[in-house]
Amino acid sequence: MFDFILSIINEIRSYFVPEKQVYEVTGECKKCGKCCNYMYSVDTYTEKEFKIMQFLFPKYRRFFIKGKDEFGNFIFACKMVTKDGLCSDYKRRPAMCRNYPAKRIYFPGKLHEGCGYTVHVKSFGDYLSEGKAE
Repeated sequence: MFDFILSIINEIRSYFVPEKQVYEVTGECKKCGKCCNYMYSVDTYTEKEFKIMQFLFPKYRRFFIKGKDEFGNFIFACKMVTKDGLCSDYKRRPAMCRNYPAKRIYFPGKLHEGCGYTVHVKSFGDYLSEGKAE
């Protein structure tokens, strides 16, 4: 439980970091549903913590624990995704689904194979050369 509280504190503290490396995401959705059937929740260590999160944030009740990956991280899936990979509650889907994947992210995310989106990682040199061009 202490880890859960610490992760919430660290999440709040992360909003006050003066500089963040930003990754760019481009592409378009292929409507395969892979992202709905295989997702992670950062800093969820136990099933009890997930139940607490579902209690505090009712929008998470549409998700369930599907299993664990090779590193022991929980894998989540959405109850609302159809066999065709589409959302059966599209108009009322949570903001995290509407905004997926965020066009600017603060960590180098990995996307599912065959996903129509691509994460572009910029090196420090890329940022320096951008500054010279201006």
